[in-house]
Amino acid sequence: MLGRDGWAGLVCLAGSLGLLALTRGLPQAALVPIGPGFYPRIVLGSTAFLSAILVVADLLARRRARRPRRGEAPGPAPRPLIPPGWPLVLTTFGLFAAYVLLLPGLGYRLGTFLFVGALQAALEPRGGRRWLLIVVVAAATAWGTHLVFETYLSVLLPRGRWTAF
Repeated sequence: MLGRDGWAGLVCLAGSLGLLALTRGLPQAALVPIGPGFYPRIVLGSTAFLSAILVVADLLARRRARRPRRGEAPGPAPRPLIPPGWPLVLTTFGLFAAYVLLLPGLGYRLGTFLFVGALQAALEPRGGRRWLLIVVVAAATAWGTHLVFETYLSVLLPRGRWTAF
């Protein structure tokens, strides 16, 4: 039987392999050797490989776990399948959904800045948030990824309908 890590690995493995299969339908670039499917295949292949390692590691850990002999106290109780931090996971998914929905209106730079800042604030474990650090990291992330994708890779990122930015 798989544990929580094994199930997570199986879900990621299935998703990665499914998406990897879909990249075969992407058109091949005519003038350059690296087509539009090159980077997604690298990321999805790496994710599938690491997910498979996670499943195997979970299976091996469960196999090595020794059962108590007669007269011995049983081992620790098994971990629950749903982690106790699930509200934070739902918050993260909610923030990401809001980011995706608001991206066409706000544009990449402003939307990414707000998403990264809100996600950092949500993930901060203590009440004393360091707002200056959150703003700096959010701005650097939005600016850095914009610079890499628009300047280096020549990928057009969305401009906001509401902001034209």
